[in-house]
Amino acid sequence: MKILVLGAGRMGLGAAFDLVHNSPNVESVTVADFDIKKAEEVAGKVDSAKVTPHHIDVSNISDVADLMKSHDSAISCVNYWYNVELSQAAIDTKTNFCDLGGNNYIVDKQLALDGQAKRAGISIIPDCGLAPGMVSVLAMHGAKRFDETDEIHIRVGGLPQIPKPPLNYQLVFSVEGLINEYIELARVIREGKITEVESMTEIESLSFDGFPPLEAFQTSGGTSTLPETFLGKVRELDYKTIRYAGHCEKFKTMIDLGLC
Repeated sequence: MKILVLGAGRMGLGAAFDLVHNSPNVESVTVADFDIKKAEEVAGKVDSAKVTPHHIDVSNISDVADLMKSHDSAISCVNYWYNVELSQAAIDTKTNFCDLGGNNYIVDKQLALDGQAKRAGISIIPDCGLAPGMVSVLAMHGAKRFDETDEIHIRVGGLPQIPKPPLNYQLVFSVEGLINEYIELARVIREGKITEVESMTEIESLSFDGFPPLEAFQTSGGTSTLPETFLGKVRELDYKTIRYAGHCEKFKTMIDLGLC
C-alpha cells in the first residue's frame, strides 16, 4: 500500500513512523506539508527509504487531490477544519481516508458524505486520534465485557511529567485543536438522552498514587459518535479531560476574557 500523510507535525511523525516500522504491507509513505523542511525532518527521523517528503498546501484542494490519486490511503494530521474538503477529495479520487478529528460539527458533515463514499467504494473514518479515537475503541471493548452497561465515564489526559506553572500543561498537538476542545459544546448522554453541556465545567477531583492532585472537566469532541452508538443502551455517558488541579480555572479565565 502507498500511504499519504498530510501534515509533518508531531502527529504526522508518529503516523509515518508507525506505518513504516509496524505495518509490513506499507510499501511507501509520502509525508506532505506546507513547510518542506518539516517534511524532510520527519523523513529523517523515521529513517527509512520508504518515506518521501513532499511540499503541499492543504488549502489547495485540487493539488491535494492530484497527490491522493497516486496513493491507496491518506491520513490527515492537519487542523480539523480541512477534513470535510479532504474527505470530498478522497471521494473524488477514490482514496481511503482517515483523520485525527476532534470537532463534532466537522464530523457531522463528514458523516453526511457516507452515501458518496460507499458509491466510490472507499472508507472515510474521522476521529482516529487518541481522544477521540482510541478511547472509543476502549469504551466499546469495555462495555462488551458486561452483560448490561448502565453508565460509561471516560477520563483522558496528556500530562507533562514535570508541570510548569501557571497552566501546568504542555502542548503536544495544535493549539487550535486544544482551544476547540475547550470552547465548543460537549456531547453526552444524560438520563438516556443525547444533550450538550458547556466545556470547562463540572470539575471533579481525581487522585493516583505518585501524582499531584488532578482534576477532570467537560471538553468537546472526546465522545465522538459514542452518544449515537450507545443511545438507548446506556443511561449516562460522558468524557472529561484530566489536567493538574487548578488548570481549568486558569484557562477558563483566558476564555472568559476573549483571548481564545
